[in-house]
Amino acid sequence: MASASVNVSVEAVQEHKIQEVTLDGQEIYIPPLSMSENLAKLAHKIDFYKDESEDKGKPTSEGEKEVEEEASKAAVQPSLWPWDNIRNKLKAALTEMSVLLDVLNITKEKRYMLLDHVSQDAPEAKSAIQLMAKKKGLQSAAGVLLAGAERLKKSQQEMGTRPQNEFHIELLKLRQNWRLKKVGKTILGDLSYKSAGSRFWQGGSFEVTKNTNIANGEGDNMASTRSSLEVVIPTELEGSAFVQVEVKTVEGSMNLTSAILRMPHGLGPYPSDAHWQTKLEAAQNVLFCKELFSQLAREAVQLKSFVPYIVVGNQIISNVFPNVQLSIVLCHSTGKKDKKSQHPGKVEHNHVLEHSLHQLLREVHFKSLNMSVPHPVTATIGVTKRRRMAGPEAISRRELLEMTESETLLEQIIKQTRHAVLRLRTMKVIDAVAAKFPDPQICAHWSCLNSSLESNVRVIITSQGYEAMRPTWQSLYLEIGVNDIKVVTRERRRIILSFEEKEIEDLLLWQISQHHIAICQSLARLLSWQYISHSSATGVGEMEDFATASSVLLVSPNSDKVIAVRSGPTTGLHVHMKSDAKDIDADLASILEAKWYNLTGTFKEIDLNRIDGRNFATKLELIMASVTRKR
Repeated sequence: MASASVNVSVEAVQEHKIQEVTLDGQEIYIPPLSMSENLAKLAHKIDFYKDESEDKGKPTSEGEKEVEEEASKAAVQPSLWPWDNIRNKLKAALTEMSVLLDVLNITKEKRYMLLDHVSQDAPEAKSAIQLMAKKKGLQSAAGVLLAGAERLKKSQQEMGTRPQNEFHIELLKLRQNWRLKKVGKTILGDLSYKSAGSRFWQGGSFEVTKNTNIANGEGDNMASTRSSLEVVIPTELEGSAFVQVEVKTVEGSMNLTSAILRMPHGLGPYPSDAHWQTKLEAAQNVLFCKELFSQLAREAVQLKSFVPYIVVGNQIISNVFPNVQLSIVLCHSTGKKDKKSQHPGKVEHNHVLEHSLHQLLREVHFKSLNMSVPHPVTATIGVTKRRRMAGPEAISRRELLEMTESETLLEQIIKQTRHAVLRLRTMKVIDAVAAKFPDPQICAHWSCLNSSLESNVRVIITSQGYEAMRPTWQSLYLEIGVNDIKVVTRERRRIILSFEEKEIEDLLLWQISQHHIAICQSLARLLSWQYISHSSATGVGEMEDFATASSVLLVSPNSDKVIAVRSGPTTGLHVHMKSDAKDIDADLASILEAKWYNLTGTFKEIDLNRIDGRNFATKLELIMASVTRKR
């Protein structure tokens, strides 16, 4: 005989008795007993010397009492184990259960024992009454089946006429995409992001009703386009909304009138006969934008900054850089005509930063419900892996405090705005310098693998037609951050620039002057000219506005011509040549080499504009080749 086993878990009540209640309302509980103390307490409650059947079947006569006492004295023996009495009772109970099981087995097989009821006389059969009862039962069952078939037939006919707009099918589609619940006879839905971890207080309940126009047969010509469902949206969620982020240059301090509320064309309230999916998506977008702006406004009030943030109505204004202002505006159109919020024309706003704001809030929703995996099953919900490993890795208190600090949404979007402004400034300066100075060529290679807070660009300065002369290249590696720009030059020198545009322009002009000197050195080696001296900080000539000018002296192979080139970031490029040799003493001539004869005397400047050539390198090569003659 197979028997099914059922596991039953028995647990103690997880509540402790109150021992005392102090005057301040604090409750003092009695500590729970341990396993050994609980076992001792239960054992004390058992009376091992009391027989439950001592009051049953007591002898009445004195002779029977004496016989019973003698039998009990002979039967009772001292026991060395206190649980012996309980064991004997359990053993007797097991014996009785075994006997009962044998009896049931014999009864089931029906070979040795029959347990049937005592036969009785059969009652008189009333065939007419039984026939009427059966007929009435069959009629009731047939009525139920016919009513169900009729309902199915009508439903099928409605499906054939309006397969897409049937109420129950539309309700099924609505339930698949939105959360619904039934309160009494009313169907309510929820648009909020609370299931995604949102803590925004404003609710997003909407009511689902049946379209009475279609139900009453009105509007048959619009049956293919209109839905049989109607959703009632709360008043505060009607219309369309979006968060506008605008970065502009303003003169002076913060300008509260710089951010103008403007609704772009094509974005307005949905029509009254719009589909329920369109209405719900628009309402949920309004709720999301309101939550985003509410979070940013709360952070703007709480954060401390050198330049305080301004929250006015539905605007948040902050200074990113001097004279550069960031404005975040919540635009909500409810369909009412408002001349202040409706302006024709194109709306200039930053789509990238607006998308970043939406992504940041969605990331907050995701982190509030999801933990970093893998994680232990018994871990506290919301604790990161780094905090869980704080004990085994012996993290200090300072490191724990750093882990608790996190950037707010407003701080993150301001950092991204600063980086975007700094990257745009760098682009404009490089393009402006490249357009202003066609000689040499300036090429900027922007990396496609950038982040929202860091960008990389490599600037290469070359001369057209001399790209193969790699020693003449001036290469700069710019790492654009949030507040500064880190520059690595060709000589592996690191320079940190601020956010000012003038510093980037000065750096490029200084690199152009260095490129001119490098071209002179390379052409001298190529044309067998002698390279005499080079100075990166020339102390003579016109003073530069920033940095220093560089100069180089070159002597022809016959030592009869000397060319001096001076290049400065602001003074520009100057080329001088000297060819008149002065008489020197014979003793001095025997000591000096011929290349030092023409160092003294008057140098004449060469007008580079009157020399043919498309760039400085071509003109200098033509000059060096024309003044070189054979002995």
